[in-house]
Amino acid sequence: MNHLTNHPTEIILLVFAIITFLQSGLDKIFDWNGNLSWLKGHFSESPFKNIVPILLATITLIEVIASALCVIGMIQLISSGTKTMALYGAILSSITLLMLLFGQRIAKDYVGAQTIVIYLIPTVALVYLLKA
Repeated sequence: MNHLTNHPTEIILLVFAIITFLQSGLDKIFDWNGNLSWLKGHFSESPFKNIVPILLATITLIEVIASALCVIGMIQLISSGTKTMALYGAILSSITLLMLLFGQRIAKDYVGAQTIVIYLIPTVALVYLLKA
């Protein structure tokens, strides 16, 4: 249990990532048609307009994998102090957010892109903490 008190910031940020990506991935799975419909409209004037279903499937899969890695990593961090899986989860979470940021910029949704950056900051901080 000493690992729990040795890594409180990392654990809190891992919980943040788990909540963020698990909820987002599950929302996309359980409301696939609603998300697909909204995204088709969102990207209708972009180069992505014809590949929205593929992009949605890709981002959904990556979000679920990122959250799973963060869960496994948090368990490892608490139980043994090992940071490897948590770091992989944090890196994949950061990559996911960069993909989402890129999509928002391509769609010219600059306010949406700003929102992504709010999530990116603690996620990159997590990568930094786990790498140290």
